[in-house]
Amino acid sequence: MPPTPQQGFSAPTIVIGAGPHGLAAAALLRRFGVPTVILERSDRVGASWAQRYDHLRLHTTPGASRLPGLSVPRQAGPWVSRDDYVRYLEDYVAHHGLDVRVATPVRRVERAEPGSGTQWLVHTPDGPVPTGAVVVATGRCHAPNLPPWPGRSTFTGTLLHSAHYRSPAPYRGRDVLVVGAGNSGTEIAGVLAGAGARVRIAVRTPPNILPRSSARWHTVGRLTEVLPLTWRDRTSLLTQQLAVPDLTSRGLPRPRTGLYTRNAREGINPVLDHGFVDAVRSGRVEPVAAVQAFDGPDVVLADGTRLRPDTVIAATGYRPDLNDLVGSLGVLDEAGHPLAVGAQTHPEAPRLYFAGYTNPLTGVLRQAGIEARAIARAFRRETARAPLLTLRGGDRTADTHQSGHAPS
Repeated sequence: MPPTPQQGFSAPTIVIGAGPHGLAAAALLRRFGVPTVILERSDRVGASWAQRYDHLRLHTTPGASRLPGLSVPRQAGPWVSRDDYVRYLEDYVAHHGLDVRVATPVRRVERAEPGSGTQWLVHTPDGPVPTGAVVVATGRCHAPNLPPWPGRSTFTGTLLHSAHYRSPAPYRGRDVLVVGAGNSGTEIAGVLAGAGARVRIAVRTPPNILPRSSARWHTVGRLTEVLPLTWRDRTSLLTQQLAVPDLTSRGLPRPRTGLYTRNAREGINPVLDHGFVDAVRSGRVEPVAAVQAFDGPDVVLADGTRLRPDTVIAATGYRPDLNDLVGSLGVLDEAGHPLAVGAQTHPEAPRLYFAGYTNPLTGVLRQAGIEARAIARAFRRETARAPLLTLRGGDRTADTHQSGHAPS
């Protein structure tokens, strides 16, 4: 087990978060000769993955799920399980010799005093840690997002977020309403139905659904990035019509918006089918209208229908939850998302990087490697510029930092 933090330590670079993006960034920085310490709030590497539901499998193949410098073991199969991927992340730490300090939550990041010889102070329970650069990699799925439905507190059944769902066993024979038709919601609904629960799924916007038969969907995403959005949308909708049966008669109409537009506007990826389509066709999963409110034992839907489920599982996504960490620095938008990500930095926050806050169609785990390489190269360029700037009139690296031009 990696050591817990020691009081008084410092590091040229601090990475916050020991998930895929944080580990990849630390590995690439280390490859470029930058001493880096990873601070992780939980007691293990890859905790956010380890805490997800038991039957979770990656939606990308091993080749698209690997981090820089280490392949996913072949024995993990074509669709890597949750536990196999957590083991891979643990092996990644050992393979690259990464310095991970577990059980070390970071409370906030603030600017160091001018003239102190450092750029940032990273505050932990053991005190502030001075550092020249910070990579925030706590991820876009950091905190469960539970909508503030009217009457939610009056619901007499069981209400939980999908982050706290583990397996279908407790729901066998029960009436379950799954809210949200993204990848998690559709996968959970299909598994629950197969385990003997009565399942309905509340859908606000019909999802773009594609078969999970191979890695070609992510490959297509990479190959068509330069084409006009309208053309890509039309092609994606045609592909769905050819590959996925029409479920309109079952209460799930075809989407009107192409998957590329939805990703660009909302950061939402298509649903890769895990048996959900067959479950809807057979009637084992019943699509219903979106949830509008709760009223005692009832769930009120947007079309006025009232349901009385035993359990409501809200697969309603996550939020990055960065306000306490960096909200005082002026680097977040109104929704709490970073204004600059990857190798780009905010003009007022040089050497403060954010990794893992996008959801590209080309694959989130593939993006971890892309962002890690770009951050490491940007850091190396900045370090190379520092002596020249000093010769030209003092250490003005922070004042003259230019961002946003790192290669991907």
